[in-house]
Amino acid sequence: MKSTTVRRVSLSIAVVTAMSGVAACSSSDSSGKGDRASGKGATHLSPIAALRTAEQSTDGADSARVESTTTMGPLMSMKGDGTLGWADGLTGTLTITYTGGTMADTMRRLGTTSMEARYLSDAYYAKMGDKFAGQAGGKHWIRYGYADLADLGGSSGAYLKDQMQNTTPNQSVKLLLASGDVKKVGTEKVRGVDTTHYSGTVDVADLARKNSNLTASQLAGLKKQLTQAGVGTESVDIWVNDQNLLVKKVEKGRMSAGEYTQTAYYSDYGVKVSATKPPASDTEDFRQLLKKQGMTPGSSDTASGSGTSS
Repeated sequence: MKSTTVRRVSLSIAVVTAMSGVAACSSSDSSGKGDRASGKGATHLSPIAALRTAEQSTDGADSARVESTTTMGPLMSMKGDGTLGWADGLTGTLTITYTGGTMADTMRRLGTTSMEARYLSDAYYAKMGDKFAGQAGGKHWIRYGYADLADLGGSSGAYLKDQMQNTTPNQSVKLLLASGDVKKVGTEKVRGVDTTHYSGTVDVADLARKNSNLTASQLAGLKKQLTQAGVGTESVDIWVNDQNLLVKKVEKGRMSAGEYTQTAYYSDYGVKVSATKPPASDTEDFRQLLKKQGMTPGSSDTASGSGTSS
């Protein structure tokens, strides 16, 4: 398999993981920073109190069915569908389909525009098509060990590792709690369900600084990469039902590659989630795949979002 193909796969899978988790720029912090940032005005107390209840209820639900769509300028558009659980770390299975952009063209050349993604305690696994397997020693699955993600993408990879292991539906609620800019928009129906709509704006780099578990040097590198990518602020809208559970979220922002939008719907809270490790005989570790091609993890070829359209 040519190294250009590997680079394309590197970017495509990195984008999938980023959009399935990091696009939320979520955090595992619930220390009350949002209350302090929002001020003491009475108009802010009701939304903050409601969001804290929604965050706790959604977190305690343990699992849900997820349907999402993501667009990222001309680079890609994709959709995901499946179930995720978070009772003991992130687990679950999603079917991810590229529907447009250069990523869809790349995946089409690799034989498929759809793949299965499995989230397990140790790693993220992506199943490619038969054409890719024919170029990769007959193996269909690529394993991304969470411990390796920092090396694969530098500081942004370290952030990806942090978020891949802490991404749950309630993270979007935490986004608003941490933003210091949250308001109740009103009541609306979402797919026939009565909901309350909340909205806010987040400073992406500042949120990462306040709420991630990264070191000072990693945060400095992340801020530099976010700035180079043209990421500034992100708008977040969420819809919560009368059981205080998140049923929809929309996140929008802009980067140098173009505007990005992610919309997700959550339903069937408490659904049974099953995710098994793919057979070792049919799995290639991504780090080993790079080594076979003489490529170094963490280089410009393998960093998340690096320009690899060649």
